[in-house]
Amino acid sequence: MLIREYLPSDCMEITELFYNTVHIVNSKDYTKEQVNVWAPGQADLEKWNLSLQEHYSIVAVEGETIVGFGDIDKTGYLDRLYVHADYQRKGIATALCNQLEQTVQGKIVTHASITARPFFENRGYKVIKEQQVERQGIYLTNFVMEKTDKGVHSYYGK
Repeated sequence: MLIREYLPSDCMEITELFYNTVHIVNSKDYTKEQVNVWAPGQADLEKWNLSLQEHYSIVAVEGETIVGFGDIDKTGYLDRLYVHADYQRKGIATALCNQLEQTVQGKIVTHASITARPFFENRGYKVIKEQQVERQGIYLTNFVMEKTDKGVHSYYGK
């Protein structure tokens, strides 16, 4: 597996991975209605690409397939961390998270799904609060979590 920085040409494959992961993996913890508003069928590729380019974004590649991706901003907000439904529990999220966490100093904050909460707890993140996020009149539970370990270096400190 190779981990590299995000390229705009990755955007369509990443949005498909996101959609499939939410609809397959997260559907064990969320209703069909909830996953449909979380990951609607048609992603706004321009918006996704812009967001991924504004953050430090990385992808995990196995052969020709993107098997995971994640991004973090300069404030330490770990925005997205998703692993392909067919590649769960193979250390991909751990490898991505290790690299993302090293890019900022100070605390790291994420809004973890019910599904992802145990993963982050095992990494030393603490639940700050449970919250209900509203999307198109549908509410989804997630958890504001933070980790206060210091990173090794700052990607944004250039």
